[in-house]
Amino acid sequence: PSCVSDAHKQISRQADAGLLWTKQFYYYVVRDWLRGDLAQPAPPRERKQGRNAEWSHLYNRDIISMPDKWEYPWYAAWDLAFHTISFARLDPGFAKKQLLLMLREWYMHPNGQIPAYEFALGDVNPPVHAWACWRVYKMTGKRGARDTDFLARAFQKLLLNFTWWVNRKDINGQHLFTGGFLGLDNIGVFDRSKPLPVGGTLEQADGTAWMAFYCGTMLSMALELAHTHPEYEDLASKFFEHFIHIADAMNNLGGAGLWDEADGFYYDQLRLEGKSTPMRVRSMVGLIPLFAAEVLKGETIDRLPGFKKRMDWFLNNRSDLAKTISCMSHADGGEDDRYLLAIPTRGRLERILEYLLNEDEFLSPFGIRSLSRAHGQAPYHFQAGGVGYSIGYVPGESDSYLFGGNSNWRGPVWFPVNYLLIESLERYDRFYGDTIRVECPKGSGNMLSLGQAADEIRRRLVHLFEADPDGQRPCHGGDARYASDPAFRDLLLFHEFFHGETGRGLGASHQTGWTALVSQCINDPGRMKT
Repeated sequence: PSCVSDAHKQISRQADAGLLWTKQFYYYVVRDWLRGDLAQPAPPRERKQGRNAEWSHLYNRDIISMPDKWEYPWYAAWDLAFHTISFARLDPGFAKKQLLLMLREWYMHPNGQIPAYEFALGDVNPPVHAWACWRVYKMTGKRGARDTDFLARAFQKLLLNFTWWVNRKDINGQHLFTGGFLGLDNIGVFDRSKPLPVGGTLEQADGTAWMAFYCGTMLSMALELAHTHPEYEDLASKFFEHFIHIADAMNNLGGAGLWDEADGFYYDQLRLEGKSTPMRVRSMVGLIPLFAAEVLKGETIDRLPGFKKRMDWFLNNRSDLAKTISCMSHADGGEDDRYLLAIPTRGRLERILEYLLNEDEFLSPFGIRSLSRAHGQAPYHFQAGGVGYSIGYVPGESDSYLFGGNSNWRGPVWFPVNYLLIESLERYDRFYGDTIRVECPKGSGNMLSLGQAADEIRRRLVHLFEADPDGQRPCHGGDARYASDPAFRDLLLFHEFFHGETGRGLGASHQTGWTALVSQCINDPGRMKT
């Protein structure tokens, strides 16, 4: 956009160039790998029962966007979803093909699971693929002239993946989901990718919220497709009702679900020996429920009589759900009727935002931290079976060997979840408008709408790459070369994640693909004008 400054154009162009650089030919045929090279000695017999053995159908032989072609030269499905958001501006056709590729039968498992990454295809990552398909669909065409063939192809395969999630990760059939580490590596008290060392099950606030987010996205996709194919109305009804059941479980099952009224936050719950214990860690796990928010226009619903009839029946006959969770709300005073499907009620949303926009909690000078800063002074401790477990605020490199110690979700700033938070706040703003104003930062007296708060987070993320008068940029961590050496001065590194206090880049250092979202932050219409 013409309103973007020259300094921001430089950041955007380098982020985009780095993203394009991450494309790579990727060749991995699991059946061939299990069999071994015919010209070499046979591999050990254990290989046929080892890593990825259950993915013998997988045949990868394509150009794919990598997380980092130097340090992570293999695709990661949830990283790739975020890559496509930036690619949608640069190469819309490539963005769509990448999303559909992960859903093809030589990638997706016959049971519906999307392959995670080379070293463990069966790992479980956050279900963001539907969101990426929906966003790319909307970004790559004007309303009324969008690629509905792409959307329909993606939707059909995503139905398989959604069913896999419901069948494999809702252990008790009560709409509370597990899922494992879900891409957040060491964010929990325990290694969530393994059986719990204390036994029992962990009902995950993020796993459950991701599924509500998935439901809401599939609902929006189904409503869009139903405009020209009425048979999708039935599927829209299915996802509408499923969303409400998940939101109800998260807020009310067993009394309060995964919500803690005293703290005003969502927590994982450990269920052990008939008792439920909240894991009182204020982390991104408890913010992810904000993602599950969809605004529906009354005119959209009115044009779909089959969906409207079922929706009205459900709300009239299950008024217990409609009244207790405010999953379906009506905004007054607008040009048309609008409805909000969301996990938190308005009151709970406002309580969570007090943590989100507090610089002593989540709000850093460079975006939203993955773990509250408050745990620096007050680490969380948990005792079970005579063994103690703890977690504290670590804003830089990990001090834990979980997942090899090369990733840290206990304090640093990560672009993908920050970007989803920004979008979520904008959706709430479209519904609530100026009826909700929040203090940002908390204690400043500066009152903002939710859309303005989203802009403030966006501004702080971009600040990671902005030069001060001396040429120093937070992402370079004080390295003088990038401020004064002509060979380095105008070059930027786009790291995997960033220090929660200083903004120094951490993890993979050469264009981690999802950090290219900074370009999207700069180029979003009407944003980052100076």
